Amino acid sequence: MSDNNLVSPNSAPHSDVEDIKRRSNYLRGSLVETLEDRITGSIPEDDNRLMKFHGSYMQDDRDLRNERHKQKLEPAYQFMLRVRAAGGVVTPEQWLMMDRVAQKYANGTIRLTTRQSFQLHGVLKWNMKSTIQEVNESMLSTLAACGDVNRNVMCNPNPYQSEIHSEVYEWARKVSSHLDPRSRAYHEIWLDGEKVVDSLEDGAEQEPIYGPVYLPRKFKIGMAVPPSNDVDVYSQDLGFIAIVEDGKLIGFNVSVGGGMGMTHGDPLTYPQVAKVIGFCKPEQIIDLAEKTVMIQRDYGDRAVRKHARFKYTIDDRGIDWFVNELSNRLGWKLEEAKPFHFDHNGDRYGWVKGSNGKWHFTLFIQNGRVKDDADYLLMTGLREIAQIHNGDFRLTANQNLIIANVSSHKKKKIEELIQRFGLTDGHHYSALRRNAMACVSLPTCGLAMAESERYLPTLLDKIDPILEENGLSEEDIVIRMTGCPNGCARPMLAEIAFIGKAPGKYNMYLGGGFSGHRLNKLYKENIGETEILDSLRQIMKQYAQEREIGERFGDYVIRAGYVKEVLDGQQFHA
Repeated sequence: MSDNNLVSPNSAPHSDVEDIKRRSNYLRGSLVETLEDRITGSIPEDDNRLMKFHGSYMQDDRDLRNERHKQKLEPAYQFMLRVRAAGGVVTPEQWLMMDRVAQKYANGTIRLTTRQSFQLHGVLKWNMKSTIQEVNESMLSTLAACGDVNRNVMCNPNPYQSEIHSEVYEWARKVSSHLDPRSRAYHEIWLDGEKVVDSLEDGAEQEPIYGPVYLPRKFKIGMAVPPSNDVDVYSQDLGFIAIVEDGKLIGFNVSVGGGMGMTHGDPLTYPQVAKVIGFCKPEQIIDLAEKTVMIQRDYGDRAVRKHARFKYTIDDRGIDWFVNELSNRLGWKLEEAKPFHFDHNGDRYGWVKGSNGKWHFTLFIQNGRVKDDADYLLMTGLREIAQIHNGDFRLTANQNLIIANVSSHKKKKIEELIQRFGLTDGHHYSALRRNAMACVSLPTCGLAMAESERYLPTLLDKIDPILEENGLSEEDIVIRMTGCPNGCARPMLAEIAFIGKAPGKYNMYLGGGFSGHRLNKLYKENIGETEILDSLRQIMKQYAQEREIGERFGDYVIRAGYVKEVLDGQQFHA
């Protein structure tokens, strides 16, 4: 970037997306007219850009593309709809609503995301309004689940310290609500709300935080409760790390500048881990979150979307610049960061008793896909549980589900349903599979270069015997796969990661930190299954023989020289 752009980035030429937002009349565009057009299942690209702010992406079934093209039919257009739940906490009634709309309007499955949200796939254009209305009737929303705004605020589910979780969750909910877009467009278009403003010239101040063009790119916030880093707080644009003393929440350490996405072949793009910059009291975090978002609004790159995330804003100017800018806007300074320690970023499965005397059951859900198969009625089983459960459900950041706050009285009945439907905490799977995540990828994601959700279980079937023959079946190793380098399953933090490069081909990365504090690094490029398995066979054999007591796999591959340590994304490609 030029010196002028460093001083005043918004004087630079804007991308076409910025023009779309500016012309949209606070996210309205021509969505009302577009949705009423029944000639096609698609929508124009300008409206598709705006749909993201309303919680949806237009997709098509790529498995059907060639056949439909031969039949001279348009692609099988459909919409992915993302439903936000701050901190991933929903009531049994809300779970039943998601089950109902999945059967009624989508493809009959629910996808639990890595941001503790729900995704529905296969919603047709003419069913979108009914689906969104039913979601909102249950007090959930799709607003700002996507788009250039703050996304779902993540929160550690933490069933062990129930009172602390409750307090941290409340702050997550407040931050999320405070950063919601204020435009009435969502209510007008989807919920038949009263039309408030006809044009930008009416002078109505609709977005006091975001302004008329919103942020340069998406913005992500997460709240972690040590020693668990299951929300991967270092991957977040803004992170809050709960500091607990004598059983009480005294405040949060603040981290800034994380982000996972990059572009293959472009060394100017890279994943980054956030930096801890200080400590604040709980009542200060809403103001801090608002001012941080506004700094990114004012200084983020609006000309080059690949360079528009908050991590680049900070890396271009330096962390000291950001801390000073933040202090000036807040009118106060952060305190020195407090000591803390993370020891893992995974989930703890099965039954645990929380400090409030209630029980919690963490259910393993492979790649977050809730559906019924012939031999595993997962969706039906959860439906039956939701019908008698009087606690809550918590979506974890690892695509699993906690049946939470179960009373001792209800525990027996829920355990009977768990047994009847064979719902699993994953104990019969390898530890590797229990620590695995994959993005959706094909057939619906338009960015996918290779399979992910549909392929990772098959690959794990072939990796598990390698672990077993080396006595590593119960060794916790974080493994993640994505179909492209956008980073939706946070692969760049995994000890082993596969990022799609082409059909059947992946870049293989090694060396992420088990607690999510360190990036991994490219080990082999553009390889297929045979080379993946050959590589892992050799490395796992050596790991089993040479590891030190308690040494994690990600630490070992660095010590053994397979890859270099990466603690700053600016060295990711070096």
